[in-house]
Amino acid sequence: MDRFDNIPETALAWYNAGKGAALATVVETWGSAPRRVGSQLAVSGEGEIEGSVSGGCVEGAVVVEALEAMEDGKARVLEFGVSDGDAFAVGLACGGTIRVLVEPIGDALPLDLLEGLVTARADRKPVAVVADLVDGDRWLTHHGYDERFRMDRSGFEEDGRFFVAIHNPPLRMIVVGAVHIAQALVPMARLAGYDPMIIDPRDSFGSQARFPGETILNDWPDDAVKSLGLDIRTALVLLTHDPKLDDPALEQALGADVFYIGALGSTRTHAKRVDRLIAKGFSAQQIARIHGPVGLNIGAASPAEIAVAILAQATQVLRQG
Repeated sequence: MDRFDNIPETALAWYNAGKGAALATVVETWGSAPRRVGSQLAVSGEGEIEGSVSGGCVEGAVVVEALEAMEDGKARVLEFGVSDGDAFAVGLACGGTIRVLVEPIGDALPLDLLEGLVTARADRKPVAVVADLVDGDRWLTHHGYDERFRMDRSGFEEDGRFFVAIHNPPLRMIVVGAVHIAQALVPMARLAGYDPMIIDPRDSFGSQARFPGETILNDWPDDAVKSLGLDIRTALVLLTHDPKLDDPALEQALGADVFYIGALGSTRTHAKRVDRLIAKGFSAQQIARIHGPVGLNIGAASPAEIAVAILAQATQVLRQG
């Protein structure tokens, strides 16, 4: 998912607190739409909201419907578009049409299903929620498909009866080196929807004073990376500029399926890095996965500008390959 990837967890917390909750999910779009299919909004029985289904333009109307759904216990599918006078009145003027599925928790959306979804996400296991919009059944399926559904993103099955909401593990950015660039990159990454983690065995660098509230591992990088685990939803950024620290983590990443690897250093520094990896038996194909010098070439000079370039490059790889 995009940002707001804590929506199921928020909805479950509200329900368990006795507030009641409903989930609203974008199930279909036509034309220009501010949020993609699968985007979610959680609504509590007290009118609290978290997330987005339209970038703010129809949320008010969806909240009203969600509160009514919690009252009658029934799911409903809403449609908003510029041709609909009511929809235009609430602000959907971007030229498109969206359909939103609203499900009250404990009724249309079973509590045990939501709990299973939250558990799978906490375990970083890909999972999908399948909704039968005719019979009203809901169930979980792992890896985004079962024998009937083979999808890699949220959407309707061919006959339009079954909506499959894909929940991939949250994006994660592991930063090796608690340096000045990391101090700019970590909050930017969090705003972009990543769960950032910092690795640096040097206590004076990797400290809560420098990174308040962040996850910091003061372990040797290869051990720390092993303990965190590497998967396709992980980006690894190496910022120490020290082979003793960068290379152990880099070697772990080259043998894993992370979607992005970026390493700080000049062209000359990267050439030396390549020579070391070749000497250790890594193939040209593996080494070509490294983005070094790290970041898009935007002429960045300051730590904050370099952080922007890194995040932009990671986003480019994530969205465009």
